[in-house]
Amino acid sequence: MVIILVVFLIIFALLLICFIRSISLKPTDAVNATIEAKADERANAYGEKLGTMLRCETISNIDDPSKEKFLKFHVVLENLFPEIHKTCEKHVFDGSLLFKWAGNQKKEPIMFMSHFDVVEATGEWTHEPFSGKIIDNKVWGRGAVDTKGNLFCIMQSIEELIKEGYQPQQDIYIASSCTEEISGNGASITANYLRKNKVMLKFIMDEGGMIMEKPIAGLEGIYGLVGLVEKGYGDLKFIARGKGGHSSAPPKNTPMARLAAFINEAENKQLFKVHLNATTAEMFKRFTPNMKFSMKFILGNLWLFKPLFLKIVPSLNDSLAAMVKTTLTFTMAKGSDGYNVIPQEAFVVGNLRFSGHQPTQESIQIMTELAKKYDIETEVLKTHDPSPEGSYSSDAFKLLETTMNEIYPGVDVVPYAMTGGTDCKFYTEVAETILRFAPLYIDQQQFSSIHGLDENMDIATLSKGVDFYKTLIKKYE
Repeated sequence: MVIILVVFLIIFALLLICFIRSISLKPTDAVNATIEAKADERANAYGEKLGTMLRCETISNIDDPSKEKFLKFHVVLENLFPEIHKTCEKHVFDGSLLFKWAGNQKKEPIMFMSHFDVVEATGEWTHEPFSGKIIDNKVWGRGAVDTKGNLFCIMQSIEELIKEGYQPQQDIYIASSCTEEISGNGASITANYLRKNKVMLKFIMDEGGMIMEKPIAGLEGIYGLVGLVEKGYGDLKFIARGKGGHSSAPPKNTPMARLAAFINEAENKQLFKVHLNATTAEMFKRFTPNMKFSMKFILGNLWLFKPLFLKIVPSLNDSLAAMVKTTLTFTMAKGSDGYNVIPQEAFVVGNLRFSGHQPTQESIQIMTELAKKYDIETEVLKTHDPSPEGSYSSDAFKLLETTMNEIYPGVDVVPYAMTGGTDCKFYTEVAETILRFAPLYIDQQQFSSIHGLDENMDIATLSKGVDFYKTLIKKYE
């Protein structure tokens, strides 16, 4: 009886501590933050410029190696940003661009990146996907968010600084590839050029997170989300073989049946380890004060609830689940070419995004062993390792934070683990820090329009984006 009472008192004490810790977490300024941006004459002028960029169709296609459309876009940029083209050193790498604005080299060089190729714009759009029209104070078109809008802000900020006679304290590079959407060679060639010329960058800023309100359920406030870690990538082909034959007398365990059983187990079994890396742990730490009490109670006391949280997080939210483990999804399949023919060979393709704690070869081995259980062969088609994890304590991250505080007061800056891929993966050897962030405020519809329908950008946020880059460059002095 005494033991039971002691256990009860310990549990009560722990829960009381958790309760006190939870209620002591006061909401941050992000809860009451507002974005003050006006669709004024300046914003309209910026919107017109971005609209011109959007009207130049730059869809990249892995089966089309021609660069004619990309070279046309180069001309558009030359017309829109003449000062950059007169002042900066320009390189073209198989259609991709690199500009160098020479500074007095008192500080280490920095680079801003934003690709200019886009994905296809299929489906029924409210406004034509390559119209570049300004309607309802938004500029519409494929690439507005991903990522010509950010490229515009980068180039416009430097165009204005050059006009103002500003001289940077360091070399500033602008990189923009035409093959990001197809994982092509644009960024790798550019990175190799920097490596050969012994350029070591203090930091790179590329696409990734943006500024959003309520980025996850149960969270209040506006946040600037900065990607500090990028998962690896893999395409695996799983092949099942058999004797084939006529479908009128089917045997057991045909190739298709074995693949189906394999897919079912892979989808429903927890194959990969769940782990809270430093970036994701810090993300939750910064989110927690502004979450509803139930989540605050758990996330504010991970010292006690971490094992429970890691068990339940994969089922809470797909995006959160992808941050804490390797993911797998099946994307392609093929059997026989006839309705009544049992295939001698069938296959499915699985797309994996490798976590840093269970990287490429370990994750592939897990899938290979599961495939063997169903007499299925595994063929590795393509892989890329996870990128090193950045630090939210770095000088570059702190510079970003202070710039955000000035341009977007009250907005919390939060590191996070990216679940998608960017061109940054090619630059890890030539940059001390990589920050995956575009300083543009978007809503949920605009976020959903990435690779989807009705992509658009508020013209008012373009002014904020330009001011952000100008301010950050000057603060780096």
